[in-house]
Amino acid sequence: MNLAAYACHPSRSRGRRHAEPPAPTRDAFQRDRDRIVHSTAFRRLVYKTQVFLNHEGDLFRTRLTHSLEVAQLGRSIARALCLNEDLVEAIALAHDLGHTPFGHAGQDALNACMESHGGFEHNLQSLRVVDALEHRYPQYDGLNLSFETREGILKHCSRANAERLEAAEPNGVARRFLDRTQPGLEAQLCNLADAIAYNAHDIDDGVRSGLISVEQLAEVELFERYRREALAEHPQLQGRRVLYETIRRMLSAQVYDVIDATRAAIERAAPADADGVRNSPPLVAFSETMQAQSGALKSFLFRNLYRHPQVTQTTDQAQQVVRELFDAYLECGAEMPASYADRRDRHRAVADYIAGMTDRFAMREHERLTGRRGIG
Repeated sequence: MNLAAYACHPSRSRGRRHAEPPAPTRDAFQRDRDRIVHSTAFRRLVYKTQVFLNHEGDLFRTRLTHSLEVAQLGRSIARALCLNEDLVEAIALAHDLGHTPFGHAGQDALNACMESHGGFEHNLQSLRVVDALEHRYPQYDGLNLSFETREGILKHCSRANAERLEAAEPNGVARRFLDRTQPGLEAQLCNLADAIAYNAHDIDDGVRSGLISVEQLAEVELFERYRREALAEHPQLQGRRVLYETIRRMLSAQVYDVIDATRAAIERAAPADADGVRNSPPLVAFSETMQAQSGALKSFLFRNLYRHPQVTQTTDQAQQVVRELFDAYLECGAEMPASYADRRDRHRAVADYIAGMTDRFAMREHERLTGRRGIG
């Protein structure tokens, strides 16, 4: 692997929280990726909402397909920048492991339920999954991932949560939120690849659902430019092929823009190594023009898709399901498996249990506990 000096090199990793001998055929980040792929939390992503609930259609994105698309985009950009592709893939595949059922609706409801008990945030929960909640190995809880992968998983963190994490792990993955430093380039890249992926696939899913139309998207410069370009080159294109070709061109343009803008930023900052990256300003970014166009697309999707009455109706129902599940388990912990029911911190145990549910399991549990169908 031809890595740049400022990339994260596995031989220079800050290591794992529990020391382990190296694997004979894989480096540290390849091993992280493999552990993530084999985890229970990763398999659950196939039945967790992206925008549309899993039962609403067979072809809508789920958290699993979203994570795979983030990994694909991230690896493509990492290769061009001579960053560590394996680390990018590991972070991308793990970044949503802590997401609740029902997407952001579930997260918001669970955060409200936990308001007086430390709150709930899916990025922090993803780290919690890989550090504690996976039970696969005899020597420790969690997956015992490398520092660099864990650093990338923790994209956001409040100061209060950072202080709690820092107290438990001095100079660990939360330190940068207190020092106002940056993560490695691979982590920065995954954050932007995440946004590129969901903007593109939410267009596809939104049009497929009928909640937004190609005609509406004409107001979005980033979309309309490449739709016109596709039709100028292929005037016979019709139906979904127009949409697919437009999205393909739009994705390519964003990828090339990130590569060019990031190369220029790296040249200006001239970091000597990965630690130099951490002490520089953010380096992985769009150009100013593309940033504005991407922001306009995100605003369009927020107004026309995420706030569409059909989506918000389902969102309201999903939040009620989560709230009622939380209350039911809090009242009677015996309804949960013993590994959760026996924990001293009942509120966090309930939050962990609900966060790990798939959409369909949460709906079945809600119906079992309340006698009512919560969604649909």
